[in-house]
Amino acid sequence: DLNECGLKPRPCKHRCMNTYGSYKCYCLNGYMLMPDGTCSNALTCSMANCQYGCDVLKGQVRCRCPSPGLQLGPDGRTCIDIDECATGRVICPRFRHCINTFGSYICRCHKGFDLMYIGGKYQCHDIDECSLGQHQCGTFSRCYNTHGSYQCKCKEGYRDNGTNCILIPNVMIEPPGPYHM
Repeated sequence: DLNECGLKPRPCKHRCMNTYGSYKCYCLNGYMLMPDGTCSNALTCSMANCQYGCDVLKGQVRCRCPSPGLQLGPDGRTCIDIDECATGRVICPRFRHCINTFGSYICRCHKGFDLMYIGGKYQCHDIDECSLGQHQCGTFSRCYNTHGSYQCKCKEGYRDNGTNCILIPNVMIEPPGPYHM
């Protein structure tokens, strides 16, 4: 029997085991035998079945998440969203509130404000619903813009009945008559 494992060049890349009339190739831990007899790194992302890809560090596969707003789940393969708004890690600028998104967050203007580019930066600016006609004030009321909203006030001679302004009835007061005894 010829010991093929001792031949130069060696028939196997990693480990060679002589068998009667032939030989067998083996791979070191962390490698797998390919059909052509070579050894390939078995620690690949396709084998780890990671949701977004992986890193191979010091011979170990670790799945990774593509954004700091995601963290590796308990299964070690899928990424779970971190709600930055709920954790309090995010402080949005004035007149904005935090809205969580998958892997991140946005700071959206409060209702009644619009994002505008003013003075070299983006700011939430009050919407004047009155001048834009974006109000629900009735015909007999006036619209007054407020910070982030508006108010409806009845015109003179009208009063609010709870839902809209109505005309105040003109009641005539009669002078008192002579007293009868």
